[in-house]
Amino acid sequence: MSTRTWFITGASSGFGRAMTERLLERGDRVAATARKPERLSDLAGKHGDRLWTAALDVTDTATLRAVVEKAFADHGRIDVIVSNAGYGTYGAAEEFTDEAIEAQIATNLLAPVQLTRAVLPHLRAQGGGRIVQLSSAGGQAVFPGGNLYHATKWGIEGFFESVILEVAPFGIGITLVEPGVARTEFGHSLDVAPALDAYADTPVGQMRQYIEAPAGITANGPGDPDRIADAILASVDVSPAPRRLTLGSDAYQSVHAALTGRIEELEASKDLAFSTDFADSPATEWAS
Repeated sequence: MSTRTWFITGASSGFGRAMTERLLERGDRVAATARKPERLSDLAGKHGDRLWTAALDVTDTATLRAVVEKAFADHGRIDVIVSNAGYGTYGAAEEFTDEAIEAQIATNLLAPVQLTRAVLPHLRAQGGGRIVQLSSAGGQAVFPGGNLYHATKWGIEGFFESVILEVAPFGIGITLVEPGVARTEFGHSLDVAPALDAYADTPVGQMRQYIEAPAGITANGPGDPDRIADAILASVDVSPAPRRLTLGSDAYQSVHAALTGRIEELEASKDLAFSTDFADSPATEWAS
């Protein structure tokens, strides 16, 4: 396996940190960005100039573009872009403030879109590359109270489903990663909306009790962050790029149930769907 250069957002914790550590240990180069890059100082001391760091709030589009430009200028070529930065929110739709809504969308949806737009000219110019986007099992399946988080993850999946088709002719592969609940800091960083009494005895209120328990939602999750990081890194050696990686038994079960349910609903509406065509309408198919 040849040495690669990687660009990773949100590299100071969770999956981003686990991937950065592994890549450096095996001899790759990493351009690692984080809100607090000083949290990577221990790795810098150990691995020297194979670790390049930059402070980055991914919601600051101008700075994001500048950091991307500098990373490519300093490294010449970057083989893999890992869009990992993000966080979760929890609450009933009417419990959120406008600011919380805008912040979640800015971080989980708009930032990956802008990162992709910033790196694509470089990947095209160098003749290809790989983009790995951290999504979630919540990009396919839902739970009550996850509405904002799901909106961003379903949105990013739709964005990349289309971009995959756009950039394939340039040798650029894209993989969406859909982990389930893993034992990372994610649960403790959830932005939980102030509760409305009206939801106390609803599924939202019941889930809130679980989320706000001292152990947090991720403490007993089935997902092993190290194994998930290993699976993500290994996917880059697969050609063509897998469109999705569903990681974790809980992720598989929830996504399988969601997709099966949607297929059943679609089949149940087939006759109605066809009945709304013009009688002389030719058969057409969406690109896939």
